[in-house]
Amino acid sequence: MDGEKAVRFRTLQGSSLFFRRVIGVAVPILGVIFIVDLPGFLFRISLFPQQFLGLFLSFIMTYLFLSIPATSKSTRVSVPWYDWLLIIGCLCSGFYITLFYPEILLTIGVITPLRIVLGLTIIVATLEATRRVAGWPLVVIVLAFILYGRFGYLMPGVFEAKAVSWPRLVNQLYLGSDFLFGIALQIAGMVVFAFVLFGQFLFGTGGANFLLDVAQSLMGRYRGGPAKITIATSALFGTLSGSAVGNVAAVGVVTIPLMKQTGYKAHFAGAVEAVSSTGGCILPPIMGAAAFIMASFLGVPYYQVALVAIVPALLYFMGEFLQVDLRAAKEGIKGLPREQLPVLRQTLISGWIYIIPVLVLVYCLFALFLRPEVAALYSLGSLILVALCRRETRAGLKNTLNLLEKTTQGMMEVAIICAAAGIVIGVVTYTGLGLSLSRALVTFGGGNLLLLAIFTAIASTILGMGMPVTATYIFLSVLAAPAMVELGVPPILAHLFVFYYGTYSFLTPPVCMATYAAASIAGAPLMKTAWQGIKLAVAGYIIPFIFIFNPALVFMGEPLQIAWALFDAILAIAVLAVGVEGYFRRSLNMAERVLCVVAGLSIVIPIGWMSRVIGLIIVCLLLFYNYCFAVKPKTATKSLENISS
Repeated sequence: MDGEKAVRFRTLQGSSLFFRRVIGVAVPILGVIFIVDLPGFLFRISLFPQQFLGLFLSFIMTYLFLSIPATSKSTRVSVPWYDWLLIIGCLCSGFYITLFYPEILLTIGVITPLRIVLGLTIIVATLEATRRVAGWPLVVIVLAFILYGRFGYLMPGVFEAKAVSWPRLVNQLYLGSDFLFGIALQIAGMVVFAFVLFGQFLFGTGGANFLLDVAQSLMGRYRGGPAKITIATSALFGTLSGSAVGNVAAVGVVTIPLMKQTGYKAHFAGAVEAVSSTGGCILPPIMGAAAFIMASFLGVPYYQVALVAIVPALLYFMGEFLQVDLRAAKEGIKGLPREQLPVLRQTLISGWIYIIPVLVLVYCLFALFLRPEVAALYSLGSLILVALCRRETRAGLKNTLNLLEKTTQGMMEVAIICAAAGIVIGVVTYTGLGLSLSRALVTFGGGNLLLLAIFTAIASTILGMGMPVTATYIFLSVLAAPAMVELGVPPILAHLFVFYYGTYSFLTPPVCMATYAAASIAGAPLMKTAWQGIKLAVAGYIIPFIFIFNPALVFMGEPLQIAWALFDAILAIAVLAVGVEGYFRRSLNMAERVLCVVAGLSIVIPIGWMSRVIGLIIVCLLLFYNYCFAVKPKTATKSLENISS
């Protein structure tokens, strides 16, 4: 990711570089001050969230316009005049919110020329910033919603909205508490920021190497060890960053060559990394930005979202892990020699300082039930304290300033996207579009939950193509999830459903961004890597359907129901993995593979107990045949010596 940023970023000098660094350091300092409520503690001054967000967004945009050129042909050694105009406009708009928001609340319906000019400025700047970090697709979507807010009264039927003039709409987009400076940007500026800051300091003091060493010592010596190392490492990185493409770029440069070296084909190695990095985005305890936004939308503590999401995430990685293991057995791929692997005991002893902040984070989230951003700062504080115990992990002033600026860099994309998404959320709420679309989806699905779930999964995947997970989830949570809730799905499961399928768009062709990155590193054909990734992630595509029809899978039910649901899901995913990979103690023919897939689906599809019985019978017959009648062929194993030669 750093290499990608280096290519995109301007190389500034002199006063422009100094100004950018000041802004980069100021953003995280402002975030910490607001989270700990320092003005209230020192001066008994109570600030509205929007007053902080005004500074936060204007500073983030200032850093972006200083750093990222408008086009690939734009200068990378200086800041052009139009970017300085955008910077001045953003700062004026942001400072107006910060200084006058208490007065704005009392006169929000009053439209003045100043408010219109500042509103238009920040809206245009937000769209341009969105284009630079996320591309045209997201900009087009936001523009479509703005046009709907203005001309929705011309739409037919349930999509008709009340008429709103341009000045009124601009005023609302700028100053309304549910629009640009609404809940989406608030989560980005507080919760996501706190975890990005924690992650930067964790990795900046050596935590990345520690996570990789732990994964190698645990998985490296087993068959297919490098691929299993990839799964563990990418999952740990992913839950901290919440960026599938960023994970592939950061971890894949190490894990993909390692897998290829020990016998995995290039496309398979790339697919393993893409699937693992994408899975990190749905793995508690952090799950990236979207999970915190979900908790706020649902009005529940974050730990409830994490607890509900833990089983689906583990089942996702179980499906991938089994296929990796079966591929290693089929192709005779051994693990790494023990002497090449770090010793777990020594790794834990040398890296104990990285265990403490993670334990503090888990304790604060799931035992003390602190707000996520506060828990992240406690973890950061504990990391800084224990890092002082060693000279090599102490963050000096220069390194600390660099980590603060990297935090601002890491916040750019999610902050801008959340600001753009805030416009969409505001328009949907203001016009009543969310309720109208929900009713239309229910009507179109004929009141059938399975049909509605299929439509929603397809729409989620299509909308997510080429867009960040956070933006995809925000759009779908207000457009698609309410329809599922209307048909009886618990709200938290409806939101998880659209979150998962939005995330899987990073794996689903044709616009599969995580796979693009992994295939590039692996030097493998894109589509071959993409289809292999879909096979490895097959459990992920099925699990959301399981839990919306059987909530016991996510601990919603009686103990016996929960146990039975877990048994069904584990067995179904194991059988599907065998069928997809085509190996169980020996290579399976096509008929056996089809039977495995049919058996796995029969165990979990929501059409009654008979399908489950049929699936279990097929599984038992296949096992009996495999153990009693099938002859296991001798397979030659690939040694490291043969590979290297």
